[in-house]
Amino acid sequence: MNMMRVTWGMSALVWFGFVVLWCVALGWPAVGIAVLFAILPDVPLVGGFAERGRLKAERVRLYNTLHSMPVPLAMLAIGAVAFFITGGLDDGFWPLALVGAVWFVHIAADRAFGYGFRDADGSIIPVGGAFG
Repeated sequence: MNMMRVTWGMSALVWFGFVVLWCVALGWPAVGIAVLFAILPDVPLVGGFAERGRLKAERVRLYNTLHSMPVPLAMLAIGAVAFFITGGLDDGFWPLALVGAVWFVHIAADRAFGYGFRDADGSIIPVGGAFG
């Protein structure tokens, strides 16, 4: 296992712990959002395999888009700011930050297990490069 995957795994574990604590504190609505957005990035996989381990070419772009970091990181950052501006721990707006964190955990866990982006032919590009 390379250090890039170890780093992704450690990051996923830290943020997963944060998400669990958040769900315990906020209750069932937070759990529902967490479960939904933990599964959502893999929607392109449903019925999308051309053959074992290879995604259909028309699904690759959506899969890669849902497994890139800019959107979940932006959601997490904007959501954290919104949370504190709207009252913070005293009933601040939390769903956007939670969605970003859960989505980040999904991607980081995928990278830790070696699942990177998909190539144009639908095969997995292994994690391990500088930006994998």
